[in-house]
Amino acid sequence: MSIQTEVKTYLNFVNGAWVASSSEQVDASINPANKHEIVGYVQKSSLEDLNEAVAAAKTASQSWKKLAASARGEYLYKAANIIEKNLDDIAETMTREMGKTLPEAKGETARGVAILRYYAGEGMRKVGDVIPSTDNDALMFTTRTPLGVVGVITPWNFPVAIPIWKIAPALVYGNTVVLKPAQETAVTAAKVIECFAKAGFPDGVINMVTGPGSVIGQGMIDHPDINGITFTGSDTVGKLVGQGALARGAKYQLEMGGKNPVIVANDADLDLAVDATISGGLKSTGQKCTATSRVIVQSEVYDKFKEKLLAKVKDIKVGNGLEADTWMGPCSSESQLNTVLSYIKKGKEEGAHLVYGGNQISSEALANGFFVEPTIFDNTTNDMIIAQEEIFGPVLALLKVDTIEDALDIANDSKFGLSASIFTTNISNMLSFIKEMDAGLVRINAESAGVELQAPFGGMKQSSSHSREQGQAAIEFFTSIKTVFVKG
Repeated sequence: MSIQTEVKTYLNFVNGAWVASSSEQVDASINPANKHEIVGYVQKSSLEDLNEAVAAAKTASQSWKKLAASARGEYLYKAANIIEKNLDDIAETMTREMGKTLPEAKGETARGVAILRYYAGEGMRKVGDVIPSTDNDALMFTTRTPLGVVGVITPWNFPVAIPIWKIAPALVYGNTVVLKPAQETAVTAAKVIECFAKAGFPDGVINMVTGPGSVIGQGMIDHPDINGITFTGSDTVGKLVGQGALARGAKYQLEMGGKNPVIVANDADLDLAVDATISGGLKSTGQKCTATSRVIVQSEVYDKFKEKLLAKVKDIKVGNGLEADTWMGPCSSESQLNTVLSYIKKGKEEGAHLVYGGNQISSEALANGFFVEPTIFDNTTNDMIIAQEEIFGPVLALLKVDTIEDALDIANDSKFGLSASIFTTNISNMLSFIKEMDAGLVRINAESAGVELQAPFGGMKQSSSHSREQGQAAIEFFTSIKTVFVKG
């Protein structure tokens, strides 16, 4: 574990330079494992700072979009290599700032490197098709044109992967970017942007402005020179982003919440199902949009599954994510801890049976952090708040059903539709699940959390604006199709 020797102040990155906010104010970023440790200070920016960043991005977009896509990809390769060289430092900063364990933070940072390399290669792929014309003397084809300036608003739970999976396609497809990272993890974001700066991107192509969502986020929504906004966060805020962008005709992309079910059939490999439920639901302290939240188990194996689940959950080591034996870190902030505890209280009040956990951890070693026990409820019904609302914490609600049809009905009884899993060896169950599950990501005999970077990612219902991120699907948001008709 590293020893903090100084507390650095991190600046905004605007038009190729590191600059302080015009507000002359900063926010402290706190280590959730030790609230007395300040990871760094970040700018509490004003609309004036945002306007400067957008102006720089708008100016830079004129030359950036004219650059060959393969040349834009070369910049992404350079950024990937620099991030890879700084992986340990970025990952440790992420753990200190957000709380996830160091192995998870290293894995996420490595994923960011892979995403950059993937999209660097996109610069060499096709962007259109030749279409037959009814005019025999004409040529008709499609090409793609960038949106222009893209505003990127990202959450605190994946402070490296999510910004990069938005920034990388935006850039390679010819857009310029203004990033507003979550204030809670803005130090990590600054370290990532430092790598982009070292890669030599032209001034104004990539910019970062930190500050409160009510100022910088709302400013992006309202800004006439931001042509597209890509957002990941809560469904409540996402709807405001979409409404504001729509009102002025900007393109928008929203990835929001989930209440992700796992179905355990009576023919499932229970050990596999238990391991995946724990990994999907409790890693990163349950703070993933794809985290398992509802565990829907057929009655024949319910008691056996619960017994195996409890036995393994009881062995989970909760602690500082920098410690080698820690399996689950703290909640990301005091606010998030209080939210999780409030949902646990609601679950008990509604009549769900708390079978494990449910308390803030106040032992001497962890007293200064925002730690909560992994928590399991049973006797849960799907109309309970803990089965309907996104908790974003290490809370699993077990539901008992008689048939797979009942399981699918309950799994779909949610306003969300992001990810879902089933554990079964029965082909008929698998096919029914694939066909009937209302989710953008469905996984068979695998945890609900996780998606491969080359595959489209996004949700149904209120989990998404029905667009898709990652893979080659990203081109659909970050560009517009232009149809070209040429007659000699």
